[in-house]
Amino acid sequence: MKNLKRLLFLKVARKLSKNDNSIPVPTIISANTKVKGDIVCNGILQIDGHVQGDVSCSELVIGLKGSLTGGATVKDLHLYGTLRGKTVAENLFVSKTAKLIGDATHTSIAIEPGAYIDGHCMRANTATAKTTLKLSETKASQNEKDFSESKKSEETAKPDLVLVTKSTSRAKKAV
Repeated sequence: MKNLKRLLFLKVARKLSKNDNSIPVPTIISANTKVKGDIVCNGILQIDGHVQGDVSCSELVIGLKGSLTGGATVKDLHLYGTLRGKTVAENLFVSKTAKLIGDATHTSIAIEPGAYIDGHCMRANTATAKTTLKLSETKASQNEKDFSESKKSEETAKPDLVLVTKSTSRAKKAV
């Protein structure tokens, strides 16, 4: 009887998950968080803290107090904080509170009056932007494969042998 209930529950859960058209939940790096390293995700990333490294995702939101030092390859970029580095975005929005220090390649751009930009904003043709985004998506899927393979190798790895000994002799003074 328990197996039958479980089987019915799993079937209902599968049907509900197939029909799930809800808005995806963003990955949030909160205000007091510092991250060093590259970040690759397929969904939405919101940075309210500090990130040093390259970011590749479909949508990136850098909040008022957020900062990114490094490159960003995204489909949509909403900049309210600080970005230092090279940016490739299909759609770029720069708020009046934003600081963009570096070059930005975009297909479409919107800049509010009062935004600080120190660098070049270059319009890319659609083919170039889409090729760059496809390359970043390929990189994201490759990184996911590498991550899953490294997890598998960690799970199958044998623990190191650690030998602990107690020393009862006293150390001699060096002359």
